[in-house]
Amino acid sequence: MASENPPVKEPDDGDIEVGAPKQWAAGLPGVLHSMIPALEHMGVDRTRKTLLSMNQKDGFDCMSCAWPDPDHRKAFEFCENGAKAVTWEATPVVVSSSFWADHPVTDLLERSEYWLGMQGRLTEPVYRAVGEDHYRPISWEISWEKAFSLIGSKLLGLQSPNEAAFYTSGRASNEAAFAYQLFVRGYGTNNLPDCSNMCHESSGWAMGDTIGIGKATIAYADFGKADLIIIMGQNPGTNHPRMLTALEEAKANGAEIVAVNPMPEAGLKRYKNPQLVKGIIGRGTDISDQFMQIRLGGDMALLQAVSKRVLDAEAKNPGTVLDHDFLEKHCEGLEELKLHLSELDEDVVLAATGLQAVEIDELAARYLKSDKVIITWAMGLTQQKKGVATIKEIINLLLLRGNIGKPGAGASPIRGHSNVQGDRTMGIWEQMAPAFMTALGTEFGFTPPMEHGADAVQTIQGMQKGGIKFFMALGGNLVGAISDTQAVEAAMQGTEMTVQISTKLNRSHAVVGAEALILPTMGRTEIDRQASGKQFVSVEDTVCAVHPSFGKVEPVAPGLLSEVAIISRIARATIEGRTTADWAGFEKNYDLIREHISHVVPGCEDYNTKIRNEGGFVLPNGPRDSRTFPTPTGKAVITVNDLEFLNRPAGTLILQTLRSHDQFNTTIYGFDDRYRGIKKGRHVVFVNPEDLADLGFADGQRVDVHGVHDDGAERVLRNYRVVSYPSAKGCAAAYYPEANVLVPLDHVADGSNTPVSKAVIVRLERAPQ
Repeated sequence: MASENPPVKEPDDGDIEVGAPKQWAAGLPGVLHSMIPALEHMGVDRTRKTLLSMNQKDGFDCMSCAWPDPDHRKAFEFCENGAKAVTWEATPVVVSSSFWADHPVTDLLERSEYWLGMQGRLTEPVYRAVGEDHYRPISWEISWEKAFSLIGSKLLGLQSPNEAAFYTSGRASNEAAFAYQLFVRGYGTNNLPDCSNMCHESSGWAMGDTIGIGKATIAYADFGKADLIIIMGQNPGTNHPRMLTALEEAKANGAEIVAVNPMPEAGLKRYKNPQLVKGIIGRGTDISDQFMQIRLGGDMALLQAVSKRVLDAEAKNPGTVLDHDFLEKHCEGLEELKLHLSELDEDVVLAATGLQAVEIDELAARYLKSDKVIITWAMGLTQQKKGVATIKEIINLLLLRGNIGKPGAGASPIRGHSNVQGDRTMGIWEQMAPAFMTALGTEFGFTPPMEHGADAVQTIQGMQKGGIKFFMALGGNLVGAISDTQAVEAAMQGTEMTVQISTKLNRSHAVVGAEALILPTMGRTEIDRQASGKQFVSVEDTVCAVHPSFGKVEPVAPGLLSEVAIISRIARATIEGRTTADWAGFEKNYDLIREHISHVVPGCEDYNTKIRNEGGFVLPNGPRDSRTFPTPTGKAVITVNDLEFLNRPAGTLILQTLRSHDQFNTTIYGFDDRYRGIKKGRHVVFVNPEDLADLGFADGQRVDVHGVHDDGAERVLRNYRVVSYPSAKGCAAAYYPEANVLVPLDHVADGSNTPVSKAVIVRLERAPQ
């Protein structure tokens, strides 16, 4: 039964409480913080139906992170943040029709992400006309068709298809993503920015250049077979907590774990598995055997230093260290790497990393004694200026001892959003390979555009120049997620029309073009009934496993359309007849979409059959499966990358943006960051105590955080509370998305164009009283 939301309470900045950081993750508190909000907001029955179905083979896939599922599932295959994500989506609270009259767009602009999300589920299409300050529900009898007509008319009236851009969130299913990119290319553009542009784009480019595929070369089971797991630039305890169970299993099997991170994180210290007795009343499992507190931007130097030590060990004992058979058969570039690293300056390495030589020696020794090594990473690496080169150094290190293409070893980028990898597989990318485009055109009887489109940053830049006039988003919150908030909002507000396909409100519904539409859609938890019966969708996880997802609860309101239905109807209103696609058929039966996928997407042959196998299927992966590398030469490429030292001018700090424990991406569930000791607030900046003393500040003071950049633009966070925190010296941190304002739009990673949110030079000033 749908209901309207009670008033939303938000803490005042003066309410912030700061305690000691936690020394372990999960345990009984993890259970309580999962279940209490679920029962409070969904009730017993809806909680039972959703949480017990989550990540099960006959249930729905978590809409939060993309962590893979084990072959043998437990009854409870969800984590705290996954439970929060389900509670957020499956809430019976809805936005009422009267809401839009009470809250003009100017009012929505003053609201926080938390307040917007807590208003409940969107249930009816709404339209903001040119010159008006209110969204208005479109008359229900003609609402959907009028909305689609407005979109179609606008798109057909543009002078060029390239004046439109079509964003995708990782929440979209494979079926929706495939239909969406087909519609966009049928319309005539490759302007398909997506959330991956802002997270793992660097991984895709680095791995594509070196091993020919931008995906993990491991399976879930490999964690339990590894001798050594090196975790870089990620915080599993908050961002993908189920990973801790895999790490616990690896430790039980004898693996060593090294954590490389600028901040100590509870989940990298100790894990109390709430499904085990020792996780409730015992000590739990110590996770990291070695913690390397690295300076922001120093990961590339560390990796080069370890590779140099490996090569030095080989030089001392020829033929005993490197995997010569693997290198000879499957790799190229070894001699160039040897020459390059022979000139590596150890003093520069130590300055860049903030580490001691003995710490690097210890990591190298662990690597050398280990036969099977996994290196896993996330946005702590990808959002660096040299993120692409850093990940290439990961590949170098793995290749030296044959740690790709054997059990218990490999490269493991951890995707941060449920189906962001699947969306890419389905064609959501502004520069898909010619082979994909040719297959798509052949399948649907049209000529797709071949020139590359705009990524996320380029889309905003196109808006700034007036070249992109129309923006549509299939889920997500681009305005909240991307860098340089003030510039982005001004650019978005300069467009002629914005369209959001969404389940709930966020900042992107307030920062809109001259005309704006919000199209409500069903969530992944909900039963999707179409003309041919109940439908299911499919998703791909971070290790290339594709599996079905079945909704389990009734839609929150009658009349809601699925993402596939919305896309199909927009296509019919815009490009009907330009391709041979049966858009009405797509909406009626998703098997038809999957049949086309099987003809277009490599590895998805006989999709309808394979997806119905228990647990789905795993996509082929040459480096993982057979040490086959789809590069131009057929060999893995060992690369040479020039080391650049991230300079920190006197009186400044290097800041990274990060998530609180009470959020997922830009979605704010609450105001507590339990593991870091923060309660009742988000406006804090974490600073090393030695840096506070050097800069003349103290814990608890109020400061303005200024971005230091060459363009002269003012980028500042006002009135933030300083928190003395054991971060790496010279390094600070603040919560995303608020701190996005500090990152210039053109401050991007070399080669991937990903916003550099992990290396922002800032200056602290006392806030005015």
